[in-house]
Amino acid sequence: MKKHSLLEVLSASLKLGLTSFGGPTAHLGYFKDEYVDKRKWLDDKMYADIIALCQFLPGPASSQVGIAIGMLRRGLLGGIVSWLGFTLPSVIVLVLFALAFQSFTLGNATWIASLKIVAVAVVAHAILGMGKSLTPDKPRIAIALGAALIMLLFPSAFVQILVIIAAAIIGFYLFSKQAETNVRPFSLAITKTQGLAALSILGLLLIGLPILANVVTNSYITIFDIFFRIGTIVFGGGHVVLPLLEQEVVPNGLVTSGEFLAGYAMAQAVPGPMFTLASYLGTMISGTVGGIIATIAMFLPSFLLIIGALPFLNALRKRPRFQGVLTGVNASVVGILLAAFYDPVFISAIASGADFALAIVLFSLLHFWRRPAWMVVIVGVILGEVIHFIFV
Repeated sequence: MKKHSLLEVLSASLKLGLTSFGGPTAHLGYFKDEYVDKRKWLDDKMYADIIALCQFLPGPASSQVGIAIGMLRRGLLGGIVSWLGFTLPSVIVLVLFALAFQSFTLGNATWIASLKIVAVAVVAHAILGMGKSLTPDKPRIAIALGAALIMLLFPSAFVQILVIIAAAIIGFYLFSKQAETNVRPFSLAITKTQGLAALSILGLLLIGLPILANVVTNSYITIFDIFFRIGTIVFGGGHVVLPLLEQEVVPNGLVTSGEFLAGYAMAQAVPGPMFTLASYLGTMISGTVGGIIATIAMFLPSFLLIIGALPFLNALRKRPRFQGVLTGVNASVVGILLAAFYDPVFISAIASGADFALAIVLFSLLHFWRRPAWMVVIVGVILGEVIHFIFV
């Protein structure tokens, strides 16, 4: 391990935290470009296996992928640094937005629309790259297409879980005999004992926090309980967390409906994970300290789950049956990403021929000219302003 690799983790994740617009699907594209293609910290298969693992876990999948990569690079501290770099820019903006809510107007700025178009290019590029490595034959293409069709017809987090389970079962029967014998192991500074301890802590907090919140009247404990529970139970991430959060904070009078929607709009306009909406809501409920507590509570389950799962992934990846399961799940992930590319990525971003033209240019910069994602973000915003000036 290089001497300054912890600084490398911080540098890479901070760059992603400042430029990763477009939601969890786009984040996976940014991650692949930075960690796999550019820095080569892990290969395509390892990256795909981490995504598959995180798809099985509740919580923000893209954040969990980033945490896992940080842990693989530099252990538990690497995971924390990776999370801080990716999450902190969004947290700071949303906390400041909450503090200045009365005088701040978001509006429908052109740069926000441009960032959505950038996401279209990034997600399309990610799907092509992942599809090439994860669906190289007709059976896996069929799984991906089936997953995409089901998700397009029945879009919900529950259906997504069923699709992943079905793909795992199909993979178990179809691909176990085709398992690779030379799977490259990875080194991890976290032991299985520490993993089991993390899962035990998760269970104790999940049971104990609601009891403590009912016994002790304290706004900070209430905030921690609400956001920890949601961070533990939500599958699908991104937009799926919206109704769960709304049900917890609006009917109870912690924030108004208008305040909630304003925070949601800002969470979509900034880079990084949408789960940082918790930072805004916590600040609205109980000031800056409330925002910090809500942020920690929202993401703590992800840390505990990744610590609990990663130590067992190394051994499981060597087993033919588990490889078969991952093969099926990885193929389904391509289909799920394809469905997400249409809704919400494409339909929320492309409203005219000019928008589509910009998306084609940005995709070409990524795919054919191999320009880095951060550069494409800048070009997208500039060209978006030019197009808006000329055609509007």
